[in-house]
This record gives sequence, structure tokens and C-alpha cells, in this order.
Amino acid sequence: MTGRGLLEGQVALVTGAGGGIGRGIAMRFAQEGAAVVLHCRTAVEVAGKVASRIRESGGRALVVRGDLAEEDVCRRVVGEAADWGDGRLTALVNNAGVQPTQELAGMTVAQWRAVVDPDLTSVFACTQAAAEVMRGQEGGGSVTHIASIEATHPAPLHAHYCAAKAAVVMHARSAALEYGPFGIRVNTVSPGLIHRDGLEEAWPEGVRRWERAAPTGRLGRPEDVGDVCVFLASGLASWVTGHDLVVDGGVSARPTW
Repeated sequence: MTGRGLLEGQVALVTGAGGGIGRGIAMRFAQEGAAVVLHCRTAVEVAGKVASRIRESGGRALVVRGDLAEEDVCRRVVGEAADWGDGRLTALVNNAGVQPTQELAGMTVAQWRAVVDPDLTSVFACTQAAAEVMRGQEGGGSVTHIASIEATHPAPLHAHYCAAKAAVVMHARSAALEYGPFGIRVNTVSPGLIHRDGLEEAWPEGVRRWERAAPTGRLGRPEDVGDVCVFLASGLASWVTGHDLVVDGGVSARPTW
């Protein structure tokens, strides 16, 4: 694997590693020397291919599967990652989540929970389980939640998603406060629009609007998010906790008037 070895010796769990952002994070962690556990819910084949690429490049990788909307599954997944790491888990990236669209006026409680449980409750449960491992090991550990710029910039039809991501940011700040004495740092990364296969064809107008609005003139890449997650999990961020790091190409800096 190529990289500077910023995460050499670490054992990391990346949830939702079957999706584009999750794959980018997992690959960057492996490139920097971490042994990586890739969690997925249904994209087992995709996660397996990423794990194979990591192994072929000389790294260590494991794929675990489960629906993180269930608390016991969150604990099982974290436990499997720690067992594979010989009892150690130094980094957790809570990336798993869903983003359906639904008008708020017609939204049912079931539709609300279908987003809040996998996007927010899973973050709480996985973090709690990981902290139980990290607080008992030398050096503690780091937890990074993948939030969104929609935590502070709401979008139509995304009320459940925006609310969940806003809560994820505050959960990280609360967790940073309570877990800090045990050597556990907790932060969030809030991406803007990240490229995925077929996005330009499915939403050409939106992509063009984004590219015009972004000072950098482009969409984000999964690796852009991965780079920031590597930083937050590394010793370079040893005094960074309770922070939300926005990764949006400068869109949030654009005036709205």
C-alpha cells in the first residue's frame, strides 16, 4: 500500500464500507497502514472486492455484515472487529446511513424512523460499543462520524436526514466531552456533494449547480473524505476532538444574498 504510514499499527472499523464514501475511507485507511474492518449491510460483493484489493496490496482487511438499525447488531459488529484485532480497536468511522427523500408534510413516523435509526441511533450504539473497547486500551482511540453539510443547510424532502445529521454532530461533541478523559477523541466530518457512479446522468442540473457554486469548481471525491478521516484518526489530530470538519469544496462559504 502507498502512503506515509500515518495509521501504522491501527485497527479500524469503517461502517457502510460498501458505498462510495465508505470505500474511499477504507482504502485510505489501508494505504496509511491500518488493518481495516469493512462493514456492509447488503453490498457484500462490493465490500469484498475492496477487501481483496487491500490484501493484494499487502494490507489486512475483513468484511463483516449487519443491519446497524439494530442495537445488538451494532455491538456484534464492533465486537467482531475488536476480536479480529486481537482485542484492539483504535479507530471507528461511523459512515453507514441512508438518504431517502420524502415530503415532510406527508412523512410517517415509520418513514422518520427508517432514517433516524440507521443514521443516528446506529452512531450512538456503535460509538458506545467501541468506547468500551477503547477506554480499556493504551492510547484510547478515535471515533469519526460522517455527518453532512445538511446538518446546518437543510434541503427540501430531507427533513429526517437533516435532523439526524444535525444530531450526529451534537452527539460527537457530547461524546468528546464524556469520553475525552479516557483518551477517546470524537469528531465529525460533514461532506458536501460527493461523486458517485451515474450521478451526472441522474441529476445533471444539480451537478451543474454545485460546480458553479463551489469555489473549487468540482464535486468531492470519496478520497477527499477519506483523507480527512485519516487525519482525524492519526496522531496529527491528537488535540482535535468535538470538532465538525466541513469538506465541501467551499460551498458553505458562498454568500446566500
